[in-house]
Amino acid sequence: MTLFDTHAHYTDEQFDEDRDAVLAALPAADVARVVVPGVNIASSRRGAALAEAYPYVWAAAGVHPHDAAEAPPDMEAALAELAGRRKVAAIGEIGLDYHYDFSPRDVQRAVFRRQMEVARALSLPVIIHDREAHADVLEIVRAFPDVRGVFHCYSGSLESAKVLTSLGWHLSFTGVVTYKNARRLLEVAAWLPGDRLLIETDAPYLTPEPHRGRRNDSRHIRLVAEALSRARGASPEEIAALTWENGHRLFSKIC
Repeated sequence: MTLFDTHAHYTDEQFDEDRDAVLAALPAADVARVVVPGVNIASSRRGAALAEAYPYVWAAAGVHPHDAAEAPPDMEAALAELAGRRKVAAIGEIGLDYHYDFSPRDVQRAVFRRQMEVARALSLPVIIHDREAHADVLEIVRAFPDVRGVFHCYSGSLESAKVLTSLGWHLSFTGVVTYKNARRLLEVAAWLPGDRLLIETDAPYLTPEPHRGRRNDSRHIRLVAEALSRARGASPEEIAALTWENGHRLFSKIC
C-alpha cells in the first residue's frame, strides 16, 4: 500500500543525528508523501528546505501556539513568502494550547487569528492544533468560514467531530488509536465520513504500539492505518487509499 503521513516534525532536534537517513528510508516503507509542519518561522524555513531536498516531502509554514509569544511582527510577510514556494502546501501548525500555556492565551488567540487571515488571503488549507481549548478554537474557526483544513491529532468527542465535519473540516488520527485507552477515539474514527479521514504520525511523538516509548517516524504510519482499518471494518489497503486521496484533495498543491 501507498501511505501519506500528513504530519511529521522532521525539523525536530530528535532527528538531528539521522534525519537524512530516516527520510531516505521512507519509500522502502511505502511512505510516498509526508507533510512537515512548522512550529515557528525558522522551523518553517527548515521544513521548506527539506521539502526541496526530497521529492516525496512537502512542508507547511506556521507558528505553533507554544511559540506564539515569539511570533515576529512581520510574521504575515514571512508566511506569505514561504507559502509562495512550490512545495509549501499549507499554513500550520497553528491553533491554541491551554494545557501547557507556554504563551499567554490572549497572545495565542491573536496569533492564531492572524494566521487564519493569511490562509484566507492565500486560499491555503490550515493544520490546527487544539489542546484543551476547543471552545475558543471553534469560535475562531467559525469566524473564518472560507478557511478549511485539518484538526491534527484529533482527540475530541464524537459530538465535536460531528460539528467540525459539518463545517467542512478533516480530522487526523495518530498512533494514539493503537493505545489501550483509545476506545472513544476509535468510535469517532469508525463514525467519521470517509472523505474527512486523514492519518499522521506526529513524529517524533505519539509512537504507536508496539513501539511506544521510542522515537516515532513515518515508517510507523502503517500501524495507524491498520488500527483504523479494524475500527472501520475495512482493509489497511483501503484506509491507505482513502487517506491518500483525502490528503491530496485537502493539500491541493501536492502532486
